[in-house]
Amino acid sequence: MPSPSFHSKMSSDSDVPMDPEMAFLDDEDLEREAEVFKEQGNAYYIKKDYSEAFNYYTKAIDMCPKNASYYGNRAATLMMLSRYREALEDSQQAVRLDDTFVKGHLREGKCHLSLGNAMAASRCFQRVLELESDNGQAQQEIKNAESILEYERMAEIGFDKRDFRMVVFCMDRALESASACHRFKILKAECLALLGRYPEAQSVASDILRMDSTNGDALYVRGLCLYYEDCIDKAVQFFVQALRMAPDHEKARLACRNAKALKAKKEEGNKAFKEGNYTEAYELYTEALTIDPNNIKTNAKLYCNRATVGSKLNKLEQAIEDCSKAIKLDESYIKAYLRRAQCYMDSEMYEEAVRDYEKVYQTEKTKDHKHLLKNAQLELKKSKRKDYYKVLGVDKNATEDEIKKAYRKRALMHHPDRHSSATAEVQKEEEKKFKEVGEAFTVLSDPKKKSRYDSGHDLEEDGMGDVDANNIFKAFFGGPGGFSFEASGPGNFFFQFG
Repeated sequence: MPSPSFHSKMSSDSDVPMDPEMAFLDDEDLEREAEVFKEQGNAYYIKKDYSEAFNYYTKAIDMCPKNASYYGNRAATLMMLSRYREALEDSQQAVRLDDTFVKGHLREGKCHLSLGNAMAASRCFQRVLELESDNGQAQQEIKNAESILEYERMAEIGFDKRDFRMVVFCMDRALESASACHRFKILKAECLALLGRYPEAQSVASDILRMDSTNGDALYVRGLCLYYEDCIDKAVQFFVQALRMAPDHEKARLACRNAKALKAKKEEGNKAFKEGNYTEAYELYTEALTIDPNNIKTNAKLYCNRATVGSKLNKLEQAIEDCSKAIKLDESYIKAYLRRAQCYMDSEMYEEAVRDYEKVYQTEKTKDHKHLLKNAQLELKKSKRKDYYKVLGVDKNATEDEIKKAYRKRALMHHPDRHSSATAEVQKEEEKKFKEVGEAFTVLSDPKKKSRYDSGHDLEEDGMGDVDANNIFKAFFGGPGGFSFEASGPGNFFFQFG
């Protein structure tokens, strides 16, 4: 029997509510009145005014509460209104009154199918085939029920294998026949959330909550979306609400515990970082990353935070790797690109830095990002020239005296006369280095040229290719005759002035 909350005018097999005027009518009169209401219901049904059809079928049932076809008709109307649970109750009442009522069994099966109860649906359609062995609709619906059961089986396997796309595919196919099944919708929504498709998952869960605000599964999925979008405080509220509605909801309990643990550990890491305890912060972020591998956005932030700490600890290679992991989790994470680009700059990996800064500037065209990109491009340009500081073996902040001392040392080391007895290959290499040392000294000892060099200016335009290293050497060491290298034994040389 339908529950009392079904609708206010639902009749039962006994104690039927009746208009006082109808109390004086005999059974035949009641049946005639009921038929009139039924025909009026049929007329509204044909016009697709299902609400009015429902009202008139209800009146017919009030007149004759033991007529199976009236319940069957009202069930059909409720199905058109997508009120499948109520339609199921009417269909069941119809076949209780008349077990040979084929349409009643068909509608009961169809309601079970729409609600995702494929096994129960199959039993109903089998009963139809017992009554009418050639009933084409029942034969087709049995196939539909079998398909739903197969999609359920495949979805279960897919979920266990974490193949969430497969689960979404199976649920979409199952929902073509089981359009009112909350269980299938929730499973689809959960997998959409696990795939990072949060707006779609939230939409499905919200639709269910509009119909049933106490649905613990839907509350859990809403919380899951917020949790994965790094809105942890709001997520916890939904998980707690889900547990109020369904105290045994294990997924909500686990997600709530993870959310609280993740937030606490991340905040501990942030506190350690702000206090300058970088090693401790690094360890705390590492611990936080083990809490929930599925939380992509939060983990992306944790990797980026750990990269920041790593750069402070001069672990540039590790910092770059952490930024790359963050970007892999969230390709739109601008902060991770910026952090990695800075690490590339610090590692003198300028091409990589330019690539990251270009990505950032394409996404957010700000003045700061443009400046960072131009600076990286300049450093890349400079890196492709000869590094005169490295040639002389001095720091970029070297003084004039340090530059002179470095030149003296390197010029004497690579002077061709010193290698006159070496192989032709070695002589050629040393002569090349001697020339580079002269070029480096010419640039770095001249404040104007040094400034242009440091700013990334192309010194080829200044005729640096025509530098005479020997003239520079003679000018530096002075004396009209210069000096020459003399051998004093194998591998030993000294120089003397001419």
